[in-house]
Amino acid sequence: RQPGGRAAMAKRTKKAGICGKYGTRYGSSLRKVIKKMEVSQHSRFLCDFCGKFAVKRKVVGVWKCGACGKVKAGGAYTLNTASAITIRSTIRRLREVAET
Repeated sequence: RQPGGRAAMAKRTKKAGICGKYGTRYGSSLRKVIKKMEVSQHSRFLCDFCGKFAVKRKVVGVWKCGACGKVKAGGAYTLNTASAITIRSTIRRLREVAET
């Protein structure tokens, strides 16, 4: 018991984390995949414009910075998709080649 006569809350999950809500359903492999997606979609990301960790997902593919208010299109579960990062680096490399 905690001070004041209240019962202490039990620790609910150890490995399951955010996927504890699914219990023993759907299989462990699927729950691991869902856990990775749900953790990334609920976390905050670095804003490219103001440099603060304030970008949160509004709806699928729409990300908004709470600090500067900028809205950016991105991936469904992460701010920048793997293909977008690859394309950005390729464009940057081609620009450098064109300049020289």
